[in-house]
Amino acid sequence: MTEQGTAGTGQTDRTGQAGHDVGPAGRPPRSTRPRRGPSRTRHRVYTTIGVVGELLITFGVLLFAFLAWQLWWTDVEGNRAQAEIVRELDRQEVPDPTPSATSSGPVVAEPRRDEPPVLDEPPHATTFATIQVPRWVGEPERPVSQGVDRATVLDVLGVGHYPGTAMPGGVGNFALAGHRTTYAKPFNRVEELQVGDPVVVRTADTWYVYRVTSTQVVLPSQVDVIAPVPGDPGATPTERLITLTTCHPMFSARERFIVHGTLDYWAPVADGTPAELLGGA
Repeated sequence: MTEQGTAGTGQTDRTGQAGHDVGPAGRPPRSTRPRRGPSRTRHRVYTTIGVVGELLITFGVLLFAFLAWQLWWTDVEGNRAQAEIVRELDRQEVPDPTPSATSSGPVVAEPRRDEPPVLDEPPHATTFATIQVPRWVGEPERPVSQGVDRATVLDVLGVGHYPGTAMPGGVGNFALAGHRTTYAKPFNRVEELQVGDPVVVRTADTWYVYRVTSTQVVLPSQVDVIAPVPGDPGATPTERLITLTTCHPMFSARERFIVHGTLDYWAPVADGTPAELLGGA
């Protein structure tokens, strides 16, 4: 009984604690279970990150393509379309230079300051004039059409005429709108204009030469800038004015950049070309 008790006690001492096995040097034995791979949750996270990354790359490519189309290709298409519109206009030809003993240069139209001819307001989207600004060296002659909505005029035809405002040469305010960016951006360089600069409008048979009198930046709600008397909607007009309107600042529609001018003179196209378009004042 004593030996069995002693043996039992020794066995208890070797195990350190009855019922719990120990490995060499008293350490617990290593588990025999196989190690598990990444959890399903971690795999799903990695998969989601990969999908999101691919979507972001695709979105970036599409955004870049859209910007290229909006900021570059619409200009290419717009310039081409507007040049074709100007070429197809039915209008009187400017006389060819007449050689003489003293000169053979272009025929310069004599300014007239009597009552100018004034067109009736045409139907919507009708192109009835062109506009040129000598200070914008390198800029082409732009078509002017009836209306100022984007879909049928500004995006596809060029410069738009505010319905109900004066026609070229008329008493009141000949008010125009044009893009400053995209779609050939006809008014892109509007901030370069200075007081006294000429703005030349041509209809089928008449030149109208306006001079810039002021520029300003206003909020879109300040529509009185295109009133017959700008800034005073209730006043009766006595002058023949022009107003150019476009978005401001560049790539934003937060404000409007406004250019006002007054008619300097007019001339029949049959009489020649305004000196302002030939490098004159």
